[in-house]
Amino acid sequence: MTEKKAALHRLEDYSQDQIAELLSRTADDLSPYMTQVAPVIEQVLERGDAALLALAEKFDNADMTGKQVLATEEETDAAFDQLDPDLIDALGYAADNIRRFHEQQKPEQEWSVEIRPGVDVGERAFPIQKVALYSPRGKGSFPSVTLMTAIPAVVAGVPEPVILTPPGMDGNIDPATLVAARLAGVQMVAKAGGAQAVAAAAFGTESIPKCQKIEGPGSPWFVAAKRLLADKIDSRLPAGPSEVIVLADETANPELAALDILIETEHGPDSSGFLVTWSEQLAEKVLASLPTYLARMSPLRQDYALTVLSSTNGGIVLTKTAEQAYQFINNYAPEHCQILSKQPEQHLDKITTASEILLGEYAAGSLANYMMGPNCVLPTSGAARTHSPLGVRDFMRTASVGRVSAEGYAEMAPKTEIFARYEGFDAHANAVSSLRGKLMASDT
Repeated sequence: MTEKKAALHRLEDYSQDQIAELLSRTADDLSPYMTQVAPVIEQVLERGDAALLALAEKFDNADMTGKQVLATEEETDAAFDQLDPDLIDALGYAADNIRRFHEQQKPEQEWSVEIRPGVDVGERAFPIQKVALYSPRGKGSFPSVTLMTAIPAVVAGVPEPVILTPPGMDGNIDPATLVAARLAGVQMVAKAGGAQAVAAAAFGTESIPKCQKIEGPGSPWFVAAKRLLADKIDSRLPAGPSEVIVLADETANPELAALDILIETEHGPDSSGFLVTWSEQLAEKVLASLPTYLARMSPLRQDYALTVLSSTNGGIVLTKTAEQAYQFINNYAPEHCQILSKQPEQHLDKITTASEILLGEYAAGSLANYMMGPNCVLPTSGAARTHSPLGVRDFMRTASVGRVSAEGYAEMAPKTEIFARYEGFDAHANAVSSLRGKLMASDT
């Protein structure tokens, strides 16, 4: 056990600058990464698949001898044979839950409403044609991310989804990721990671189609490449380091609070994790309980968690009142927020800016990350104030539709002409003036 210990932040003793430091995130300077990924992007643009294989050997230490970029059907079949049946069952169970949730998100293919007599307006929804779905492998393999990105794309009806993931040292894709891809309904899985994966999706290669959008979390090199190629391929905000706030009131079980605060903090030293409470007694009990659960983690994960909890990126935030706790959480806008209370619903309306809100002692963050159904690709770094979790709508677009009858035109045209002439647009005004009426009358 190291000398580090979880910090106790008493907000009543903190200045505004100190509170602001708690609210800030670990910020990565992408400048050096931008410089490094530029030549990688150029190689993929010039050499396509050959560059992807060479870069996998260089950056992933993968043996790509005799390998091709796309996984074969036989490789996926073999992946099922390599995995423990219990893991395959867990992946299937998770896939079913994720699919059920995201099917509820899918918008109607078309809707319309008559807003005035003779004027019908509405929308038609379409899937994006080609999307890339990224599954990282830097700190392990993440078939959960494969399910969370691929299933909403498939539910949206994307015709050509492609999963991009770095190969292992043997030049193969993680078998659980291949199984997850098939369970999600995606046939195309490519051995491409980092900046080269973004470039392949942006420009296309012999094996990977040129995509309109890329989704999924990744390394700083991946994020830097997305920024450099923002004019070539669309993407949402990058999913940054993991972060959680556990809100615990005086009725909460402190042992559970200690157990749950460690979930996201074990991701890495750049993660964030706070327990927020107005109960000093509970705070002290959580501090006393943490060593027990830290001892049940590997030395690496234990060090990650302690690094976070002993810094301004984590620990216990003790407020004077419940309202101060709600304010801190909403100002922070966490990726994950778990409410531990015998009556968690009483706090729900007070939390307005979290990406995910989990209610009660049974709703462990682990369930949400893997099994519950809602998406685990969430906005971080305060982006929850304006952005939503990844979902079906991120893989769709809509077109507005308008229908106007003679009756509707007669009512709207004069008002439109007045509007257009005020703004100085002559053609706009002429198109709904008496000129149109004369032209239409001459056609009858």
